[in-house]
Amino acid sequence: MPRLLRRLTSWPLLLAMGCCACVQPVHAQAIRNVTAFLDEAERVRTEDHPRFVQMLEQIQRDPPKLTGTEQWRLRYLQAWETMFQGDYATSEAQLRNIIDHSGDDILAAKASGQLLNNLSTNRRYEEAFALANRLTAQLGDIKDPLTRFMLLTNLSQMMNLAGQTDLAIQYARMAGDAIPSGESTCRPYYMEAAALYNGKRLKSTSPEIQRAVDACESAHQVVFTNATLLMLASIYLEEHQPAKALALMDRLEESIRASHYYPQMQAAHIERAQANEQLGNYADARKSALAGIGMSNADEVSNWLRDAYEVLYRVEKARGNNPGAIAYYERFVAQDKGYLDDVSARALAYEVAQQHMLMHKLETERLSKQNNILRLQQALDTKAMETSRLYIALLSVVLVSIVLWLFRVKRSQLRFKRLSRLDGLTGILNHQHFIGDAERMLRVMERKPSHACLIFIDLDHFKQVNDTHGHPAGDDVLRRTVGICQQYLRNNDVFGRLGGEEFGILLSDCPRERGLAMADSIRIAIQSSVFDSHGSMITTSASVGLASTDAFGFDLKRLCREADAALYRAKRTGRNRVMADTPSNGLVEA
Repeated sequence: MPRLLRRLTSWPLLLAMGCCACVQPVHAQAIRNVTAFLDEAERVRTEDHPRFVQMLEQIQRDPPKLTGTEQWRLRYLQAWETMFQGDYATSEAQLRNIIDHSGDDILAAKASGQLLNNLSTNRRYEEAFALANRLTAQLGDIKDPLTRFMLLTNLSQMMNLAGQTDLAIQYARMAGDAIPSGESTCRPYYMEAAALYNGKRLKSTSPEIQRAVDACESAHQVVFTNATLLMLASIYLEEHQPAKALALMDRLEESIRASHYYPQMQAAHIERAQANEQLGNYADARKSALAGIGMSNADEVSNWLRDAYEVLYRVEKARGNNPGAIAYYERFVAQDKGYLDDVSARALAYEVAQQHMLMHKLETERLSKQNNILRLQQALDTKAMETSRLYIALLSVVLVSIVLWLFRVKRSQLRFKRLSRLDGLTGILNHQHFIGDAERMLRVMERKPSHACLIFIDLDHFKQVNDTHGHPAGDDVLRRTVGICQQYLRNNDVFGRLGGEEFGILLSDCPRERGLAMADSIRIAIQSSVFDSHGSMITTSASVGLASTDAFGFDLKRLCREADAALYRAKRTGRNRVMADTPSNGLVEA
């Protein structure tokens, strides 16, 4: 089945769509109004990319006197062009410099949108979705129409990338309702159609496709028009109407060739191959599929290559060439696995970002509830004092005093008992009671019999967090780390703080392989989290050592030694990993 969306809805590629026209000579004139010159350059960058490049060269060759604001705008345009040329590392550094130091909220928001494209293009999905969440929170504060429009289209693309169809449609429609001067409905309509397609909600007769085509043709956005029509051809193929798909390819051939836009040229070859294969034109199908493959890099993994190899496999199988069919099938499977791995990575990154945002929201709600309880308690105390004045009597005073004294004694006993068991900072078991509860649990597990895993977790370079951000920030990191770990634990697992930045977990009814998987999930969650402490964004990682009862028995001291030894090896071999000792003193890394 065709998968058009992976190529045609990537926003960094869409930015390049209007930038493939042939270079026309432009006679440079002296720059008299720098602000107007920069406005024009920003406007034409996607409509007439050669002219945009020449304008950048002109302002660099004959630099006028620039104000601070104009210098930052020029840096933003240079960063955009650097990313367009494929130098993502340099572009990222330039964009982050603008975000952190320009002092211009509008320019910082634009740069953030470009950084979002940069991260998603390079498959740094966790960072991209974390940034998308922050940009979503900032939408209400952005008043500049063009900046808001750009962010909304970027967010629509990111939600589509994560498979969140309804959110992608919502952002596309918000962009359509907030079109700034100089823009058209082409991009919002295309984004909405792309989201519907990715969510398998489009048919060849759906009005959203024709609406996008009409809007993009009216705006002279040729490549957006071609992208929408290629999407329609893909739907024809899904509906088993190859003749219509082939006719549409013939109609688009000249326009796509004139645009020199690589993704659409490759898509056209492979869709033509699929249409010919469905029609039984095997020779033409094979020729088009090989042409599409020939446009890719040797190590490239994409859904287009997967579809091309699938066509070649079917063609060779139909011809009775079994060795050739098997060879193409193996390449098809490799491409399919790579594509599915990328889809899974996007979905997981989105979920991690959402969990982090949810955790922050829950913490805020918890603090708000605590404040409400305190206010209610204050009101109740005031009312109790007013009422008690009416019924004061010696006996009542004596009885109340006794009751209060007994209550306070009991409460103090319970409090001291609780404090003696729990760590004061994190609220989990302290070292002594963790050891006691773990020993009791192991004795129970030994009688069943069952398996258990002992995990030691140590935060990497934690002293640097305290030294750089202060001990309050370090305490926040410890508390947030405990919260992350608790998301993966069950009610019957034992969790405690062993001291400093080291934690211990005893996983009950848990064989060794499952323990390794859970330990690695906790490590990845810690590494992926960004801790916000008093305005400071802190990241950290953890080294993990594991020992299991199926390898070392149920003696806690032995398990502690082995887990500590594995933790030491994890630290020594580079940190941020899970290690487990084997009974023969071998070492296993998760």
